[in-house]
Amino acid sequence: MAETVEFSMLGVDSLLEKLRTVNYDMKRKGGRSALRKAAQLIADKAREGALRLDDAETGRSIADNIALRWNGRLFRASGDLGFRIGVKHGAVLKDGGEKSQNSPTPHWRLLEFGTETIAADPFMRNALADSINEATDAFITNYEKTIDRAIKREAKSRGGS
Repeated sequence: MAETVEFSMLGVDSLLEKLRTVNYDMKRKGGRSALRKAAQLIADKAREGALRLDDAETGRSIADNIALRWNGRLFRASGDLGFRIGVKHGAVLKDGGEKSQNSPTPHWRLLEFGTETIAADPFMRNALADSINEATDAFITNYEKTIDRAIKREAKSRGGS
């Protein structure tokens, strides 16, 4: 099963105060956009880490297969916003394993978690650990900008009517 990471944010009091004045739809849209930007930072760090592990002799590239996807299941189940960052194509090679460009890279798991004979060389977990503060700051900054714009639009529409 996939490993999940949860964390809490401290020092977001001004953001929470602004959220009280904005409607539900704006919270979700603005939150999703801000969260995507923060998740993109982590995905970029994962790509950087994967580039150092990629084998130049084959067309397979772990970095090219790193994907950022909306977590619709989490949103439908709980209403929480979430993105998933992972490596595309799963863990099994079909038909003997193609080695051309953009081919599946199931061996990323062996590198990330290690085996009995190979030490783990994590790049996905390190991407999150090394950039969590930067991603949190990006989320807060982008979300506050979105909320501020929404508050200004709302004030303008009330004053203009």
